[in-house]
Amino acid sequence: MSQAHAARTAVALAVLSLGGWQSSAWAQTPEAALQEVVVTAVHDHAPVQVVADPKQPRQPVPASDAADYLKSIPGFSAIRSGGSNSDPVFRGQFGSRLPLLTNGTTLLGACPGRMDAPSSYISPETYDALTVIKGPQTVAWGPGASAGVVRFDREKPQLGEQGIEFSASLLAGTAARSDQNVDFLAGNDQFYVRLTANHSQSKDYRDGNGRVVPAHWDKWNADVALGWTPDVDTWLELTAGAGDGEARYGGRGMDGTQFQRESAGLRFEKTNLSPVLRKLEAQIYTNRADHVMDNFSLRSFAPGGGMAMPMASNVRRTTTGLRTAATWQWSPATTLLTGVDALRSPHDKRMGSQMVPYTTKPWVRDAKFSNLGLFAELTQQLDADDKLLTGLRLDRAQAWRYPGVQGDSNHRERQALPSGFVRWERASPDGTTVYAGLGHVQRFPDYWELISPGNSTTAFQRLQPEKTTQIDVGASWKRQDWQAWTSAYVGQVQDYILFDYQGGMSSSVRNVQAHIAGWEAGASYRLNAALTAQGTLAYAWAQNTTDDRPLPQTPPLEAKLGLDYQQGAWNAGVLWRLVAAQHRHATGQGNVVGKDFGPSAGFGVFSVHAGYKVDRRLKLTAGIDNLFDRAYAEHLNLAGNAGFGLPAGVRIHEPGRTLWLRADLRY
Repeated sequence: MSQAHAARTAVALAVLSLGGWQSSAWAQTPEAALQEVVVTAVHDHAPVQVVADPKQPRQPVPASDAADYLKSIPGFSAIRSGGSNSDPVFRGQFGSRLPLLTNGTTLLGACPGRMDAPSSYISPETYDALTVIKGPQTVAWGPGASAGVVRFDREKPQLGEQGIEFSASLLAGTAARSDQNVDFLAGNDQFYVRLTANHSQSKDYRDGNGRVVPAHWDKWNADVALGWTPDVDTWLELTAGAGDGEARYGGRGMDGTQFQRESAGLRFEKTNLSPVLRKLEAQIYTNRADHVMDNFSLRSFAPGGGMAMPMASNVRRTTTGLRTAATWQWSPATTLLTGVDALRSPHDKRMGSQMVPYTTKPWVRDAKFSNLGLFAELTQQLDADDKLLTGLRLDRAQAWRYPGVQGDSNHRERQALPSGFVRWERASPDGTTVYAGLGHVQRFPDYWELISPGNSTTAFQRLQPEKTTQIDVGASWKRQDWQAWTSAYVGQVQDYILFDYQGGMSSSVRNVQAHIAGWEAGASYRLNAALTAQGTLAYAWAQNTTDDRPLPQTPPLEAKLGLDYQQGAWNAGVLWRLVAAQHRHATGQGNVVGKDFGPSAGFGVFSVHAGYKVDRRLKLTAGIDNLFDRAYAEHLNLAGNAGFGLPAGVRIHEPGRTLWLRADLRY
């Protein structure tokens, strides 16, 4: 693909040129040490919140998309369909139940089967911070967030005296894996320009049995930001970005030959406006996903899956939105956040074939969605240790289906979808924190639930909003040599949206009643000055009470055990990932992407890594994932595609032994 090749060349040249300039700059500037940790499991940062640095090296091999990185956080898993572009799942919940935001904006994929899930357009390493808010415990970041909220953010730059900062990384690995990333910032105390760019590619991998799994991908992203900071209280930033790529999938009947992204936005922030009005935020944005899939460009065409000839489909979705928020400080103990957000998201499509290109066909609109939301969050400090947080949100959601029959069946609207939460937190001086919260979310059905199922006409007319009421509790402890945390939840879901499969990928969708529960836990202990042991555990349980069977697509119990070594310039570590067998399943049921195939076997995967700081600005890290070349498959998965000769009822296997080497530079 010419665009991907051009981006690969540009990014590689930029990284190499910056690296060459870096060597001469080291002797002239103060040294800022690279962090030395290789991330194997991300721990809770605060009550109901996880914060991570996505630029950090991690094991397994550094992530190619957002879903891949999120699997480092206990409670997350992903639906695998190939080598990249998986779909993230948190606590067994999926899709619009788990909004993924970039710099506070929403980008929605266009494929009816979520081949281009929102996570596939996100390159984690190009962002400064990853924040996960667990459960329905915020109302400030859009509608329908019953499972939680995931935010990838680029933060307001803080330039030093030299006025230039950059970081870069290069990665090489098994299956011709090759990544290049660069983040360049230049400016002064009033203006700045920031460029972030990345390229990632890999060929098909071999599983633990030595079998080739179709998994090739090649994709790139580039974003530029122009900022104005006339004083310490004012920030105005204009952003623009683009990306593209291709990926082939061993678990799908078509491959993605275009993942074109176009983004633009403007955000403004003003602090300390008055003793009461402490902060004002405003942003507008547009994100377009233009996606192409076919069954002949990245594979040899073979009839099947309802396609008797080489076919191509071009779909696009443009999401335009705005958000404003004001932070009020009524007293030192009382803070109120109020705001409004809105989005509009039309969906268009066109079809073609190898003989009649889709580019010769006109665009046809098949759907449009819009949402307008008002929200408020109040934080009340009760005393030195305790605080109470409450939030309320009201959404107006609309959906249009084209072409539709005349009358109400073409349009759906909910004037008032309420959501809210109340949470108590205690932070003791000894490092102990505890929390308990009750949240409720009403989620309007999304495009994939209303439009893409085979019975879309009846689904559009009768599918009800999903209503989740959930209790979240948790605690954390920090001492000199150890820390530990735990979080748990229990909830009831009215009108849970469930997919029933009739064979192959043909499905219908309906509402059922459900109960959900689960927990996560983690701990680390410093054994001595050089060694630290750590572990995490996550479990999710869900029951379809209407059908008296488990809810489908629920991940099994998972544990991670690690041992990290740090001494001088050297560091090393081991990671043992253990996943239990999953016997709670609902064969033939699932979501718009995947379904349960039955029970799955447990497995254990052992990985190792080591690193060396050549200089405070240069670090080399190497790793071996799946050291013993174990053959295994995740419970959440897609079946093999017969077009590649893979068994249609067997889950896609994960990579076998994988070697990788990464270089990090920072100035």
